[in-house]
Amino acid sequence: MSETRSERPSFAELSAAKYVLLTTFRKDGSPVGTPVWAAPEGDRLLVWTEADAYKVRRLRRDPRLTLAVCDARGNAKSAAVPGTGVILDAEQTAHARSVIARKYGLLGRLIVGASVLRRGRTGTVGLACSLDPDTGTTDTQ
Repeated sequence: MSETRSERPSFAELSAAKYVLLTTFRKDGSPVGTPVWAAPEGDRLLVWTEADAYKVRRLRRDPRLTLAVCDARGNAKSAAVPGTGVILDAEQTAHARSVIARKYGLLGRLIVGASVLRRGRTGTVGLACSLDPDTGTTDTQ
């Protein structure tokens, strides 16, 4: 098992990662991390989750977040990069589902499709995560 890297990952590394640790913050400022699938769209990472997930509630209240490369269990494999998150509308969420399904191939299409059948189109929401510009991690090489 690889150790956690101390340097912050580039945007390209976050974009290529199978799992990204999305950390949002409670009212008291304590961090809560969740491993998620994420796919690049321009200079943002798109995430897709249940509309009533606590991370969505926390982002509504406080758009700050951090992103790190992680494994499926949420064990960080890199340092965290600060950023902000925006909750997407229905049309943007549909686009986020499509981008994520494309990145994750057959498994992505199956998971996204099953979720739409189970929860309907309004049961999930997309998140657009942008890295803070002063982190020096926006290279896309």
